[in-house]
Amino acid sequence: MSDMTDLALEPEPESGARQLPGDIAAWIFIFAELAVFGIMFIGFAVARSLDPATFHAGREVLHPLIGLLNTAALITASYLVATSVHQLRHRRSGVQWRLWLAVAVSCIYTVGKVYEYVNLYSQGYNLGTDTFFMFYFFLTFFHFMHVILGQVILIVLAVKVGNGDYDGSDMNGMESGASYWHMVDLVWLVLFPMIYVLA
Repeated sequence: MSDMTDLALEPEPESGARQLPGDIAAWIFIFAELAVFGIMFIGFAVARSLDPATFHAGREVLHPLIGLLNTAALITASYLVATSVHQLRHRRSGVQWRLWLAVAVSCIYTVGKVYEYVNLYSQGYNLGTDTFFMFYFFLTFFHFMHVILGQVILIVLAVKVGNGDYDGSDMNGMESGASYWHMVDLVWLVLFPMIYVLA
């Protein structure tokens, strides 16, 4: 009977336990950023409900094809980042070039957003135009800066992999950086339809 009791009290093996990838501090930062974006999204939705005509007119000025291209670029970059993590975890080759390619593909987004900003400003649209463009410029530029930070993180990861600092024995840094990048991608997947399609 005591053997049965001892067996029941033994902890379950940890091999099947799931945990967040990367460092907990990185996830605290990610959740804080998501909370900020969430508050902004709520503000956008409330403002749109109060003045739908202005938001609809503003959306008509935007370039949805560029927004769609930017979406494809960020999704492709996230795929490359995810496969680089997989390759490193299994200590396979091709990690570094996937990270560099993710940075290159994500530059399609940064160039696309800069083109949009320049085009809109040349037409006289800015933060002070109306409520829609106030939200558009503020939200997209805030996200734009997160993409830039994400690109810097990917570059650092690529350099560290190339230097042999990340060899798959400790996935903490790689997973933390990848998780941040996926957060940036996730926010855009909400932001793109909210501004370009539903406004």
